[in-house]
This record gives sequence, C-alpha cells and structure tokens, in this order.
Amino acid sequence: MPVTKRSDPFGDVDFPTGIRLFQDAVNRLFSEPATTRPWAPPVDILETENDLILRADLPDVDMKDIQIELEQGTLTVKGERKFEKNEDKTVGYHRIERSYGEFMRCFSIPETVDAEKVKADYKSGVLTVTLPKKPAVKPRAIKIDVSE
Repeated sequence: MPVTKRSDPFGDVDFPTGIRLFQDAVNRLFSEPATTRPWAPPVDILETENDLILRADLPDVDMKDIQIELEQGTLTVKGERKFEKNEDKTVGYHRIERSYGEFMRCFSIPETVDAEKVKADYKSGVLTVTLPKKPAVKPRAIKIDVSE
C-alpha cells in the first residue's frame, strides 16, 4: 500500500499570517511533482570532416512529440516527455526523479552548414541530427598576363 499521508511538522504551531503564507509557498515548491519541473535533454555535438552531428538523449519521448527547426543560423530541438498518470488507485509512486514536460534546446549553427541537406534520425531514444557542411570553396588561381 503506498504511503500518501504527508506530515506537517509545523501543523500545531500558530504562526503569523505572513510566515504561514511563506511556509505554504515553500511546501508547494517542494511538493510539486516532477511533471512540472523544466528539463533539458543532454546533448553531444561532434564534428567530422564533412558534418556536424548533434545527438540528444530523449528516452520515453514519442517521435511525434519532437520538433526540429533550423532558422537564421539557429537549430531548435523541442518536444515533450509526457507523464502517464496511473488511474489505478492501488498503485502509488514512492519517488519521481525523472523530469517530464516540455523541453527546448537551441544551438547556433555556423554558416558552413548546408541547411538544405540537414537530416534527423531517431532510434532507441537517441535523436541524431546530421548537419552536412557546404563544400569548401577552393581558391582559384588567376594567371597574370605580362605585357611589354
């Protein structure tokens, strides 16, 4: 049977109204479930000769809940990990440490990235965004004609 009763160590103490309101606010802050805490998935960014690669850990995030946008040199990854409330009253949580809710991460992308060829893959809870680099522009040698 889950433990659901919370004890109030200050329940019998008669505090002035201002202190009681402060205490109530602190209690709400620490008693809010993890479903309301903001979170940011961890990300690795690596560079190869031809690509920038971003990998984000998004376990338990449904692919349909992920959005990726590239606009004016900023890559934005946003989405939501949903908390599934248990309707079965005989089951209760003892601890909730994982974060849930909406997230958003923004990254500056260099001008060397070819925005038209960006692609994304989602497998085993890891989002991989591949940002191909534009072909390097090689300097062109200019022949100098000598006139005498």
